[in-house]
Order: sequence, then structure tokens, then C-alpha cells
Amino acid sequence: MNYDNRLNKLKLDIDHAKSIKYRSEAKLEQLENQKKEILSELDRLNLKPEELDSEIEKINKEIERLFNEAESLLPKDLLGKMKNE
Repeated sequence: MNYDNRLNKLKLDIDHAKSIKYRSEAKLEQLENQKKEILSELDRLNLKPEELDSEIEKINKEIERLFNEAESLLPKDLLGKMKNE
């Protein structure tokens, strides 16, 4: 391979690497802005990031409790008759 071809390939590779760098920097900035927005929303909700797992678990338990309560309020004898019809 001659030096001109190698130099041209090197230039193309550098341009490609610069393009990747610029896109990565733009994506990083976008992600940092999203992080700020999320942290701001969590602050508005009086939540800390380290509490999210326990808060999600608490909400899931409440959902399960409400489903169980709703199901227990359904008239099972009436529903059984309707299934047989």
C-alpha cells in the first residue's frame, strides 16, 4: 500500500472518529438534560433516587391490595350463574 492511500484512509478514519465523537457528545448532553429533568421531577414528588425501588414495591403492593379488594366485592354466586348460562 502506498503512502497516499494510507494517508487518505487515515484522514477518513479521523473524520469518522470525529463524527462519532460529536454525536456522542450531543447524546451525552441530551441524557444529562433528561437526568436533570428526572431529578427535578423526583424532587417535586419529594422522592430520592435511592428510594425509588422501595417506592415502586410499595405501589405494587397497594395495586395488588386494591385488586384483591375489588375482586372480593364482586358477587361470586351471581358471576357463577352467569358463566353457566
